[in-house]
Amino acid sequence: MRKILSILAILLFCCQALVSAPRVRTGIEVLSSRNFEGLQGKKVGLLTNPSGVDSQLRSTIDILFKAPGVELKALFAPEHGVRGDAYAGDYVESTTDPATGLPVYSLYGPNRSPRPEMLAGLDVVVYDIQDVGCRSYTFISSLGLMMRACAPLGIEVMVLDRPNPLGGNKVEGACVRPGFFSFVGQYKIPYLYGLTVGELAILINEEGLNCGQRGNEAPLKCKLSVIPMEGWTRDMLYTDTGLPWVLPSPNIPYPQSAVNYPVAGVAGEFNNYLNIGIGYSFPFGAFAEQWIDADALKAKLESYEIPGVVFRTVHYKPFFGRLAGKLIHGVQFGFTDYDKAPLSLVSFYVMQAIGELYGKNPFTISPERIGMFNKITGSDRIASSFGKTLKVEDMLGYWTADVEEFRKLSSKYYLY
Repeated sequence: MRKILSILAILLFCCQALVSAPRVRTGIEVLSSRNFEGLQGKKVGLLTNPSGVDSQLRSTIDILFKAPGVELKALFAPEHGVRGDAYAGDYVESTTDPATGLPVYSLYGPNRSPRPEMLAGLDVVVYDIQDVGCRSYTFISSLGLMMRACAPLGIEVMVLDRPNPLGGNKVEGACVRPGFFSFVGQYKIPYLYGLTVGELAILINEEGLNCGQRGNEAPLKCKLSVIPMEGWTRDMLYTDTGLPWVLPSPNIPYPQSAVNYPVAGVAGEFNNYLNIGIGYSFPFGAFAEQWIDADALKAKLESYEIPGVVFRTVHYKPFFGRLAGKLIHGVQFGFTDYDKAPLSLVSFYVMQAIGELYGKNPFTISPERIGMFNKITGSDRIASSFGKTLKVEDMLGYWTADVEEFRKLSSKYYLY
């Protein structure tokens, strides 16, 4: 069954690629069209993963390695590795890239920030990774730590811009508070920040948000350049771009998975509580367990009248994981009005519904996960309020309070 689903996904991808001419040119294609201006005659490092490709699926590694006048000297590996051969959370080893013979320095192991000797001799470090638009994804943290490491060495960082798959208008969630900065919440930004990775890099650099992994060091400003996209507008979801999707990590196989990630990911932090589609064909796309009455959960969620969000009952057997081979029941979600849908609140409404229907509280079921939950949400405020009552109304004011101020701040750095 897994092989059949994989084949179907490949066929769907190929069909989309055949019928869709890209409307958007990403940073790597714009850079190529400019004859690699800014990299000519320079020694270059590259922080990337398999999502760093052009519209013809050519790897940015290979493009820069073969580019006339560009001397690609080193690769830097974020979570999952430059070739995507490490699973979520697995340490990435420093090694040699077999295709190019270049050294690969791990930034997801004992070192999250490059050491000076890794950067020795480089003039510029290029960043090209498909972002997912959510603060808790580690790639933007790797970018910030690279920027911070390059700053005192006078090494330029060049960001090749890519679409935010959530669009450029989704801003949700509270900013990270002092004491809760981490590799999954490195900057004082909302959970969904409504910027491309290039725009975010400029914001971090100009607003002094690059304060190290724990957020308690003096900010360092680097020499930064951004190669903007052509043709992208803020109202575009990824499917509007015409670009092929290469999964940036194993559980984000489709563009819709990136949209679903902030919807289900918060509840998914409690690993013994709910299955959120991971282990099945729609990761981050559902909420289900053996003991759930799917119709009752659907009815309860519909009673909340969450704007722009709809639910359907679903029954499935995960292929792997805690519930592998067991029939589970729950709801899958979709959107009738994406612009109005509060993506990051859906997890909280589901937890409220589960509490009302079954008296189950994830904060008592998986107390060992509260620390990570606090890092994901940016403080202990949600755990201390919502965690006791499981009522969205008890955390809503806090969760939404920073949004408009951040919109005003971040809009100064819009490139599109």
